[in-house]
Amino acid sequence: MTTRHLVDPAVLPALEAFPPLRATRESLPAIRAAMDGIARSIPVPSLPVDTQTVLIPASEGHHVRAILLRPQGRTELLPAILHIHGGAYIIGAPEMSVPELTATADQLGVTILSVDYRLAPEHPFPAGIEDCYTALGWLHDHAATLGVDRSRIAVMGESAGGGLAASLALLARDRGVYPLAFQLLDAPMMDDRTCVRPRNPVTGEFIFAPEDNHFGWSCLLDAEPGAPGVSPYAAAARETELAGLPPTLIATGALDLFVDENVDYAMRLIAAGVAVELHVYPGCPHGYVIAADAPVSQRALQDKRNALRRALAI
Repeated sequence: MTTRHLVDPAVLPALEAFPPLRATRESLPAIRAAMDGIARSIPVPSLPVDTQTVLIPASEGHHVRAILLRPQGRTELLPAILHIHGGAYIIGAPEMSVPELTATADQLGVTILSVDYRLAPEHPFPAGIEDCYTALGWLHDHAATLGVDRSRIAVMGESAGGGLAASLALLARDRGVYPLAFQLLDAPMMDDRTCVRPRNPVTGEFIFAPEDNHFGWSCLLDAEPGAPGVSPYAAAARETELAGLPPTLIATGALDLFVDENVDYAMRLIAAGVAVELHVYPGCPHGYVIAADAPVSQRALQDKRNALRRALAI
């Protein structure tokens, strides 16, 4: 059935104009090239924020590329955000988020490091999450020279980036080396079992369909999704012990393919004693924020920035 009538009218035109992903291993190079072109065409606001590319040495011998954004003219120790971009674990780059991150860095007075983690299927789990952990370690280890307050470092991400952010919070908790003050999970792609469960009938029509979800998870896991034994560092919703995680904001759309897994994770975090703020935006499928001027998109952006202000004592 179509859910078009349930979609917020202010976001519907942008959603209908956005082409479906429908990726295959053969089409991925072209899709990535097209996405890269789109990302680089988005104007970056002219704000007093320094932007530079950093190459972080990783234990496997490669370098993790990341984009560092720092507000100009600040002499006090600033909080920091490790940002992880979306893209179904198979596409995307930090550049797609730099315009919004630049505004966030300026408005909040926060340093942001956005990670260009390795993508599947060429680099299946655990490549991406280990790259994110490497970037988190670099941010902690270089806090003094970066002017960052180690006690106020958050992780945030969208879609697959939200899934990686949730898994990174688990990994950081379990390794016990680099503490996190907050996690912001924006429509996180965090449960491969959604691929094999009965579908919520009002979700998954726009932007990101069930077949896209199945393909993305298959690439990340290098196996069929939904099987027993998947690591929570690949699919955070697989974790059964959630105590000890940092305070959390989860934001999702009521028509998002991930709404059930996101709400379930929020409820389980609450039951584990984690402070949780949950937003479910009515009339919003996955990717609704591409309608950037829609009132619901603006409200969601402010909700996220306000949560970061509270969590990081800005």
